[in-house]
Amino acid sequence: MDYQALLLTALAAFAIAALLGPICIPLLHRLKFGQSIRDEGPKHHQKKSGTPTMGGILIIVAVLLTTLRFAVTNIDTLILLFATVTFGLIGFADDFIKVVKKRNLGLRAKQKLFWQTLATLVIFAAMWYVRGHSFDDFQVSIPFTSIAVSLGVFYVLFLFFVLVGTSNAVNLTDGLDGLLAGCAAIVFMAYAVFAMWHTEYNIAIFCAAMVGALAGFLVHNRHPAKVFMGDTGSLAIGGALAMVGVLTHTELGLVLFGLVFVAETLSVILQVASFKLFGRRIFRMSPLHHHFELSGWSEWEVVLSFWLATFLTAFGTLALYAHLS
Repeated sequence: MDYQALLLTALAAFAIAALLGPICIPLLHRLKFGQSIRDEGPKHHQKKSGTPTMGGILIIVAVLLTTLRFAVTNIDTLILLFATVTFGLIGFADDFIKVVKKRNLGLRAKQKLFWQTLATLVIFAAMWYVRGHSFDDFQVSIPFTSIAVSLGVFYVLFLFFVLVGTSNAVNLTDGLDGLLAGCAAIVFMAYAVFAMWHTEYNIAIFCAAMVGALAGFLVHNRHPAKVFMGDTGSLAIGGALAMVGVLTHTELGLVLFGLVFVAETLSVILQVASFKLFGRRIFRMSPLHHHFELSGWSEWEVVLSFWLATFLTAFGTLALYAHLS
């Protein structure tokens, strides 16, 4: 397999996501699946109210079709698709409750936690079965070294934190037109190259499918967005990215590949902690992208800056792995 196969996969996924837009967006309009904009968000975002959401369906369908067409159907492929679809369904339920049931908070925290835990257990069971019913192979590699720490059965807890942490971090980044789709496409592009280097061809194909699907979605999600991905898309992307990190044994390196997602999450944590402890806010608004918006940056300036930062961190990490590993 060469990079032409990755390009073909990405182009096919792009075409599917881009062409599905004119079909799905009017349907979402007719179903009145419009986004409600939070009052506590930037005031100028109120004009986006009513824009169709749940557009993440375009991404999921494109990734499913192209991965099943171009990748070999083995356990890695199935785990990647399972994580994508399962976390996408959790996000869909969350969106459905918010938009259709008009309950702003969506799924309750306990409900979301239950389904995320169940998905983690299924994934862990599949990995355990494939690894010969042995817990000895559940190791976490230290980035840029040959050191690996065995977690044994406790790896299931680590897997849970990777899946939930990554999906939540990715979800927090979904706040501006094209922001998450562009950032995620860049990270998956870097991982496609990483997987090819390590002859993980099916993972590389999956990552290429993600790149193409996200680029196709950007056709409709760029500013001014005709559709939002919603939690349907952001949680699916987060679940997929987490499992790519797990299956390439870069669970800790994932923090560096997706450093922008980490920064978004830290901005929320620091903002809440500072306000509760000292009664002061560190940022004008969190997540971090809103801080720059309220500092006078245009939406496109924020998005392009975050895309550039993601490119530098993702491909910088890729270069470090190539040089030091």
